[in-house]
Amino acid sequence: MPAAAEPPRRVGWLWIGALGTLALALGTLQSVVEPALPLLQRELGVSPAEGALIGNALLITGAVITPVAGRLGDRHGGKRVLVRLTAVVSAGGLTAGLAPNLPVLLLGQVLQGVMVGALPLSFILVRKHLAAGASQAAIGLVVALFTAGGMVGTLCAGPIAEGLSWRWMFALPTMVIIAAATVVARLMPHDPPVASAEGTDWPGAVLLSGTLLAFMLGLVTVTGDGGAPPFAAGALAVAVVALGSGWVVVERRAASPMVDPRMLAKPAMRSACVLTLFITISSGMVLVLLPQLFAAPADGYGFGAGTTEIGLLLLPGALAGAVSDAVGGIAARRFGPRAVVVAGTVVTAATLIALASLHTEEWQLVLAKVLLAFAAGAGTTALLAGTASAAGAEDIGIATGVLVVTRVIGMALGAQVAAAILDAGAAPATGQPAESAFVTGFAVAGLVAALSLLAVRTARKGVQA
Repeated sequence: MPAAAEPPRRVGWLWIGALGTLALALGTLQSVVEPALPLLQRELGVSPAEGALIGNALLITGAVITPVAGRLGDRHGGKRVLVRLTAVVSAGGLTAGLAPNLPVLLLGQVLQGVMVGALPLSFILVRKHLAAGASQAAIGLVVALFTAGGMVGTLCAGPIAEGLSWRWMFALPTMVIIAAATVVARLMPHDPPVASAEGTDWPGAVLLSGTLLAFMLGLVTVTGDGGAPPFAAGALAVAVVALGSGWVVVERRAASPMVDPRMLAKPAMRSACVLTLFITISSGMVLVLLPQLFAAPADGYGFGAGTTEIGLLLLPGALAGAVSDAVGGIAARRFGPRAVVVAGTVVTAATLIALASLHTEEWQLVLAKVLLAFAAGAGTTALLAGTASAAGAEDIGIATGVLVVTRVIGMALGAQVAAAILDAGAAPATGQPAESAFVTGFAVAGLVAALSLLAVRTARKGVQA
């Protein structure tokens, strides 16, 4: 007797809608810091380098949690892990909203960074519970709402911070996250754990996050008022080297490493990582420099923009970044990843070098942000697509994971370097960076982008033209 056909699985649009609402709130919570960064620095009385840690704390957690989220979902059940990750994000949002000082706000941002792992986990669950056609539509909805959430956060951070308080920028999206996660927990079907011999690489995760945090704290300490004593600076450098070396050793010996350093021994992979790092360092520097320049006093070289106005000025760049991933993938298929990377790098370097001398009008900065967001997004997407195509089927997950982590590290590193340049160029009397500090920042970012062109020949094997 033939086996009875399995009844069609009912599509639970209510829990899919809750997932979409969750993605919208997560995107909003992730994006409120960029336009509000100058305001947060004033409210907390911190320097640009210390302020840059607010966004970087979230990025670092995301870089660490992303490679392990899927494994946690397999071992303990995807729904259970997703709900618990959103609980951690909610705790982070509430902590940030109630933070009395910078260290507590940083703790809240670290906890919020778990959202980077929660979102891909929701895609896996949608694919498990829905048929192919319905799952594609649901994933598209979730991605679109997360992207829309980024724009909502950019636009709403100012009105909320100026009309209520900066604390509500974190609290309001967190309330929506809690409500949406509650609906998901009640309505989403359960999925059983999957037995696996692979463990979770917690030592690697701890050492990687420790290395990044030590390096960025070192930058803040060295570039702060009066700098750091030579002994302290040396101790920080030793700590960074020791943590980084320990991470490499642990990852090489781990049975299931979060990031396999042996992938970097392949010339194509190494070149792709170098290119990704250069591109994202430039992008991370712009992420700090533009809001600070918009907010600089209008009686000098700046524009005196408030948080609401900064959000409006950054919105065209957010829109360009939202479409750049799709365009980068299409262009990579049409012209080849290498051509897209070269074009994006040329546009990025030329725009940043132009900004070093042309930054006296708001439209110049808005246009530059659009060009930079589009070029960087298309270039990194093309690199990701090219690497995935060139890697063997068994290495696609590892290779793309290495590039994703490299992308996050580059963004965080660039933001911290830009903030350190602003700190170093601040006037002692006012604490306000001089115009020359912004010029230096744009020039350095342009130089980093231009240097990536030197790696394109080496990357030719890694991204097929």
